[in-house]
Amino acid sequence: MAEKAADIEWALRALSARFATVVWVPGNHELWSLSTDPVQLRGEARYRYLVAMCRRIGVITPEDPFPVWRGAGGPVVIVPLFVLYDYSFRPDGTTTKDEALALAYETGIVCSDEAVLHSDPYPSPDAWCRARLKVTERRLAELPQGTPTLLVSHFPLTREPTRVLRYPEFAQWCGTERTADWHVRFGAQVVVYGHLHIPGTTWQDGVRFEEVSLGYPEELDLNPERPRILRQILPAIDMYCGG
Repeated sequence: MAEKAADIEWALRALSARFATVVWVPGNHELWSLSTDPVQLRGEARYRYLVAMCRRIGVITPEDPFPVWRGAGGPVVIVPLFVLYDYSFRPDGTTTKDEALALAYETGIVCSDEAVLHSDPYPSPDAWCRARLKVTERRLAELPQGTPTLLVSHFPLTREPTRVLRYPEFAQWCGTERTADWHVRFGAQVVVYGHLHIPGTTWQDGVRFEEVSLGYPEELDLNPERPRILRQILPAIDMYCGG
């Protein structure tokens, strides 16, 4: 669902009125630059605008010091991530970004990001992704060895959740292979993500992965068995990752 900056602020203020702490990670829709949005910033400038907005209303972002959960099951460092995607989740039979995109356009399965998610000042989303990976990996590496973490991202950190997509061409807009081992390298107790609208629990390398998106209203109507409540990840921590 397309989101204007004012809509994002309204939602975050509503959540902040109900929860002691709100942590925000940007999804692709929040980064869209729409002609109907009074905020006409693009790419990095739009992201920084949203970060400033979050700070103004007391919401934690990927640019802030990592909060620490000290309740039951803690301490656990909560790490909000923004690393985007780099077209490396390619469909079978393709080996390059150009081949993967060509197949997507041929089959008609093209993410709207190609039209409205701009990467300025970077030349492409994958270039922006590489920059985000560099700064994010450096911050994670600065954590003391053995620190338990809760990794929170809009986009899946591994390719595995995308294997069940009805249209495999869409996977290229869902993450990057360069985060495939982060749950092991950086001590994840749980990895939380959204984006795919396929809620559920999976396990990889002994680590629990939770897809917590609620989906669009029409998806809920078509799938009445899907959970319609927030998901508890650690004691007294409820999460929802966009979508």
